[in-house]
Amino acid sequence: MLTRPALLNVDRAMDKLLALAQPVREAETTPLADAVGRVTAHRISASCDLPPFDAAAMDGYAVRAAGHDNNRQKRFRIIGESLAGHPSSLAVAEATAVRVFTGAVLPQGADAVFLQEDAVVRHDQVSTAMPVRPGDHVRTRGHDVAVGKLLCSSGTRLSSYQATRLAACGIDVVSVKRRARVAVASTGDELANPGEPLRAGEIFDSNRFALTALLRAKQTEIVDLGCLPDDRKAIRTALERASRQVDLVVTSGGVSVGDADFVKDVFEEIGTVEFWSVALKPGKPLAVGRIGDALVMGLPGNPVSAIITYLLFVAPAVDKLSGTEPERPLTLPARINHPLRHVSGRREYMRGVLRTRGNEITVSTTGDQSSNRLATLAAANCLVVIDENTGNVAAGDLVTAIPLGAEADHIVGDR
Repeated sequence: MLTRPALLNVDRAMDKLLALAQPVREAETTPLADAVGRVTAHRISASCDLPPFDAAAMDGYAVRAAGHDNNRQKRFRIIGESLAGHPSSLAVAEATAVRVFTGAVLPQGADAVFLQEDAVVRHDQVSTAMPVRPGDHVRTRGHDVAVGKLLCSSGTRLSSYQATRLAACGIDVVSVKRRARVAVASTGDELANPGEPLRAGEIFDSNRFALTALLRAKQTEIVDLGCLPDDRKAIRTALERASRQVDLVVTSGGVSVGDADFVKDVFEEIGTVEFWSVALKPGKPLAVGRIGDALVMGLPGNPVSAIITYLLFVAPAVDKLSGTEPERPLTLPARINHPLRHVSGRREYMRGVLRTRGNEITVSTTGDQSSNRLATLAAANCLVVIDENTGNVAAGDLVTAIPLGAEADHIVGDR
């Protein structure tokens, strides 16, 4: 008789998984325009000051404010203008001004800018009744970034904003870790590819679609193994071949205790199983191990279970493989709008919708939480976490919510 092991705590399972995931070592050079989402292989420091000169922060008049009496109206003779990209060669003296525009070089001798809307111009004279002090509306050289400043540490996943900062410092190519290579397969005789005619007893394979879509947002190289039949030999052949080509193999289905569940057994035959069965709902039958140098993860076959275990385990493992440290999920306290039934013993991740009501964050679950119900995810913007030591939850109780990103559908990290 098959005996299931004791269920492993979610946090302990994560620790064991991340200890198994070894970052890729190879690096490559890529244009900055193609580097968003990639992981830096080296430290990147600024090779110039930003801005590279003292600049006007607003449209107005550049003057020398030091020594002026701010208790009386100030009058200056306009001697020229400085535009962005077209600096003035004239120097400002005590009673002269240069018309300047936002981003233009501050003329020599000037130490302040008074605003265009505060200026009164008559012929070649400009005056203002507003106080003018040294430093007003001036962006000093290096105000944003000083030469030599660290812009990115090694192991930084470049966001659009971080890449934009590099571009502002004149960087056009970066050294990044190669993409993690991930093989994806679904298992089950009942599966058909979307677009194919369904025969009696078949369903469309959505798991492989979900996993590949989520992995693309992680900047991975994906090897699609297709739908594997419930055949031990076919599964073994596919996993042996894939494990020689990739860093991670992810399967869905075939990891429970049914007569046709062969994935975990194949892991053990040609590799190792480091842990199996996590105190988690949905997603208890999760198998993690190694085949050769490849990390292997067998996810449950129910669609919601496959996606939840991807979010909680596969995504952090891919981050680690890619050379960056996985972020802890951002969690928010939210007040539940209705009672929840929960049996203690497993940590449960329900699909929910976060909303704000006045100054309070509230959350509701998205209906039937069965692990086959993709509709509960399609309508969700968060996961509602019920601790394994908690029983039923009353309406109005505080619960923990994990926001789901609207763009890439990944868990939002707590920076």
